[in-house]
Amino acid sequence: MERPLQLVLIADTFPPLRTSGAVQLRDLSRELVRQGHDLTVMLPAADLEEAWRLEQQDGVQVLRLRAPRTKDINYVRRTIGEFLMPFAMRRNLKRSPLANVKWDGVIWYAPSIFHAPLVNSLKKASGCKGYLIIRDIFPEWAVDMELMDRGLPYRFFAAVANYQYSIADIIGVQTPGNCPHFEIWQQHPDHKLEVLQNWLDKPTNSPCSIRIADTSLAGRKIFVYAGNMGVAQGMDILLDLAERLAARTDVGFLFVGRGSDAQRLRNISQARVLTNVLFFDEIHPDEIPDLYAQCHIGIVALDPRHKSHNIPGKFLTYMQSGLPVLANVNAGNDLVGMIRKEQVGLACESNLLDEMESLAEDLLRRIESDLALPRRCLALFEREFSAEQAARQIISALAD
Repeated sequence: MERPLQLVLIADTFPPLRTSGAVQLRDLSRELVRQGHDLTVMLPAADLEEAWRLEQQDGVQVLRLRAPRTKDINYVRRTIGEFLMPFAMRRNLKRSPLANVKWDGVIWYAPSIFHAPLVNSLKKASGCKGYLIIRDIFPEWAVDMELMDRGLPYRFFAAVANYQYSIADIIGVQTPGNCPHFEIWQQHPDHKLEVLQNWLDKPTNSPCSIRIADTSLAGRKIFVYAGNMGVAQGMDILLDLAERLAARTDVGFLFVGRGSDAQRLRNISQARVLTNVLFFDEIHPDEIPDLYAQCHIGIVALDPRHKSHNIPGKFLTYMQSGLPVLANVNAGNDLVGMIRKEQVGLACESNLLDEMESLAEDLLRRIESDLALPRRCLALFEREFSAEQAARQIISALAD
């Protein structure tokens, strides 16, 4: 084993938040500690009255630093808050007991794209390497989604993102399809680009508060979607699919989570009187395995306007639970090739309802006839997406 390292992980999401990023970082943190390293997680905290607060979670030291609010506010206030965040964190770090720690490596997680000023100061003070984990390429995906054009806001965000890249020694992207975006960055002799697959830790055994057997979907084959319901997911087609399959009294659709589109989607379902659809609020991540044990097929949805590649965290949770997937994603996404090669579900690249209906019907037949399907899902997860694999890869890159 490599010598134990003194590491700092900088992010803007971590438990008690329940986002997929928070769960990922919790699992990575636990695994780094299991592998013998000393880890401090540094986070912005808008609700702190004091400048800093030091906590312990699962052997991980968590330092929360007072910073401006960046969640659940409008875009302008969020941008200003995120821009100021690393400077506020750096100022309050200097008041904390960890002000003068020398780190062996700095790991940071994007989104957000705004951590670079804090990361750069820690790297320089410690003379260490930095590993940037990129889970989406912003602002490019926002342009793809027509949330912004290539005007002044885009140029501002692109400059922030490029500064972040410039101070990274290693960048870990989530699929090979993301690599071309960093071709110029990679030409620097000291820069290393690698694919760092998404990861999850071993599941817990917490009982789920949702009991499908006690709902109107009892006894049906359940398509489940658990996670963020926002613009980037393009989920309207899933309600269209539910409406197409409404005559099948043996099939139901379960949507669990929150997001900017969640209430709108609920309203559409109610307006159409979709009796085969149920919505539930977000649940604790530890309840997810027991939820999936009650379901049959996991749904992955990405708006077809995306041009970047993405393997969502929910895909990993489906694989971990042995659930085959029905995916509606942008054409050419690396996820499609993985699903087809590993035979762990079916994927639609056309965003056409007729094709989605055909694939859903096909997959419903397959889960009855292909008894090895759950085993293939589990095998893919254990080979590619374990937290142990991700932690070892990051440590190897930092120690290289």
